[in-house]
Amino acid sequence: MSIVEQSTAAKSASILMAAIETDVKNNALAEIARALKQQGLHIISANKEDLVAAKKNNLAAPLLKRLAFDEKKLADVLAGIESLIKLDDPVGRILDATELDKGLELYKVTCPIGVIGIIFESRPDALVQISTLCLKSGNAVLLKGGSEAAHTNKILAEIICQAGEKAALPKGWLQLLETRQDAAEMLKMDEYIDLIIPRGSNDFVRYIMSNTNIPVLGHADGICHVYIDSDVDLDMAVKISVDSKCQYVAVCNAAETMLVHSEIAQEFLPKVKSALEKNDVELRGCEKTAAIIDVKPATEDDWSTEYLDKIISIKIVGSLDKAIKHINRYGSGHTDVIVTANKAHADRFMQLVDSANVFWNASSRFSDGFRYGLGAEVGISTNKIHARGPVGLEGLVIYKWKLFGTGQIVADYPDAKKFTHKKLDTLV
Repeated sequence: MSIVEQSTAAKSASILMAAIETDVKNNALAEIARALKQQGLHIISANKEDLVAAKKNNLAAPLLKRLAFDEKKLADVLAGIESLIKLDDPVGRILDATELDKGLELYKVTCPIGVIGIIFESRPDALVQISTLCLKSGNAVLLKGGSEAAHTNKILAEIICQAGEKAALPKGWLQLLETRQDAAEMLKMDEYIDLIIPRGSNDFVRYIMSNTNIPVLGHADGICHVYIDSDVDLDMAVKISVDSKCQYVAVCNAAETMLVHSEIAQEFLPKVKSALEKNDVELRGCEKTAAIIDVKPATEDDWSTEYLDKIISIKIVGSLDKAIKHINRYGSGHTDVIVTANKAHADRFMQLVDSANVFWNASSRFSDGFRYGLGAEVGISTNKIHARGPVGLEGLVIYKWKLFGTGQIVADYPDAKKFTHKKLDTLV
């Protein structure tokens, strides 16, 4: 089947997906979870084929970590589906309601976007998260994974597609694209695809954003910061810094730069150095940092680098405002953290840092759709339109205006009749 045929099939299915009842969606999700669990050994075996080939091709270590789909990853995606079933259906919610006149009522109602195109690298678990989120939100989906995960993606897509159709989803609601040429052609499918969500390296995402007329939702970089304020519990600061950097280094919400207030640097830096080096983290620092602890010299490029590895850059700053200025200059608008006992400082940081996620006394790793209770995520958006931060179900619906009349015509207004513009209860 050509990509045009696949796109046409997805477009046709999307019309039917928009009208599927909640219980049908939830039954389909349950059927998919059962099928994935039953086929778990086959999925993991296919993934091992991909991992062997990737190692032979010298795939970078962070990408190898993302490529792995083992028993833990399977358990994680099954937990994600279970949480998704429990969430309210995002389709058909009344956002606003207005009586324009007696017997003429206007409703703003959520509806699916239509056909979602997903292009992602390395992470086959993303295929499960994305396809099930699209299902629950009533969207059809075109999926293009990286060639390094070809075997895993193929078996996952087959299982999910067959289980979904067994549970009465329309044929063609999920399509897997498999060639490099498909990815290039996908970017031209603006007649069929309503939104593209890329997941991968910053160069990869920037390329997609620059080579399509289809709206793109996503982020290019995950340059996240942890700022250690002057008024702080040092043990808490160490714990949060280590978790933000080390809990899982190859993800976009891992910390890449630590900013430390000069007043506590002398006491804090040796403590955090010891804790980070126990986790095999390489430290790079500014000149002031190097005067206190032994680090590699940080360059200008380090402040704008997403390592996705066991490396962190450290800079000493003289004030809260200088930390904010640094983050807004070098950050990517993803997730930034302040560790402080001073509420006024936390409030200022959270108001002025221009990021999708701003945290006070909590690890940057909490920036995640599943942890937010969104039922996993299709990705993180640093956009300032439609959806921002972890994009779950609410980011996969848009809205339409529904007007219910009783024979009214515009020619009667505003002379024979007058608008009332009275707000109605949206819970109707």
